[in-house]
Amino acid sequence: MKTVNGQEIIQLFESWSPKKLACMENDPIGLAIGTLNKPVSKVLVTLDVNEAVADEAIAQGCELIIAHHPPIFRRLSNIRTDNPAGRLYEKLIKNDIAVYAAHTNLDVAEGGVNDLLADALQLENRSILEETYAENMLKLAVFIPTANANDLREALAKAGAGRIGDYEACSYTTLGEGRFRALEGAAPHVGSIGELHVEEEVKVEVVFPESIKNRVLKAMLNAHPYEEPAYDIIRLDQQTNVMGLGRVGYLPQEMTLHEFTQFVKQQLDVPAVRVVGDLQSKVKKVALVGGDGNKYIYSAKRAGADVFLTGDMYFHTAQDAQAIGLQIVDPGHHVEKVMIAGVAKKMARMCEDKKYSVEFVQSTIHTEPFLFV
Repeated sequence: MKTVNGQEIIQLFESWSPKKLACMENDPIGLAIGTLNKPVSKVLVTLDVNEAVADEAIAQGCELIIAHHPPIFRRLSNIRTDNPAGRLYEKLIKNDIAVYAAHTNLDVAEGGVNDLLADALQLENRSILEETYAENMLKLAVFIPTANANDLREALAKAGAGRIGDYEACSYTTLGEGRFRALEGAAPHVGSIGELHVEEEVKVEVVFPESIKNRVLKAMLNAHPYEEPAYDIIRLDQQTNVMGLGRVGYLPQEMTLHEFTQFVKQQLDVPAVRVVGDLQSKVKKVALVGGDGNKYIYSAKRAGADVFLTGDMYFHTAQDAQAIGLQIVDPGHHVEKVMIAGVAKKMARMCEDKKYSVEFVQSTIHTEPFLFV
């Protein structure tokens, strides 16, 4: 197993939950406290970072904390160690514990907070509630001698180009002729210096998401025999890798709203929920947003959801939901704690595949501030 530093762990984490997925303006994600330029053998995964969580990290010997809720949410004007926030930062820094936050990017990521909530509720046939991210598709058209076309197509496919839905290595080839005259100083693959050369060539066309453009171009240039390959890159209207906030899905079986509330309490481990709607009405299609989903009630209604599950529902927003006939179940913001086990297990698997010698510890500190009496 390989000893790793914090940078390598977070690089792996961001391959799953990249910062570009964040969908809140000025979301304070990323490294919040400390440094990643150090060896890390143990990581604590937590929903929140408070002083009790810091003490837990110290006791467990963790060098890094991965949290969902950023410990520094607003710009600081000072750090005073005679108040709770300042004491927390001081303790973390003195004990050389780095804190990395993945907030709305972890909400959006496949297998992130919203998928973990949907898993807990056993939702089937899921879709995204609100699209927040998509990549443009690009098309590469490259001209190459016929004899070298197969090698090029294979190299492009290995780089990830030509993936369309459930198909891979997709390409289109057109036969034609290429003409060129090599000038002094050139080292032509075919033809002679100063003579016009005609070569049987094909045009190979493949599509790919913009995020892998550099990788695809590198693969093309390495596989191409010409000193100066001729190629075009075209931006398409088509998009791919569509991702977003919230999930919509179907319960395994229809139940009453009252039965659903009991199911939610059991599956999400909460003592109580707030409800808007007729407890005897039937529910089957569920929309959900982890955390505060107040502004998505109309998205849930447009999606045809029988009930919308989210936390921190405001009084007047609840009235608006009632007015449009949308039922609400509010289990609180703290249900996002599902990310603790989810992230720890996902990262442990990813690190094991990479042969990284690192342990992921699930925080046991209860950070829910509310009591239900």
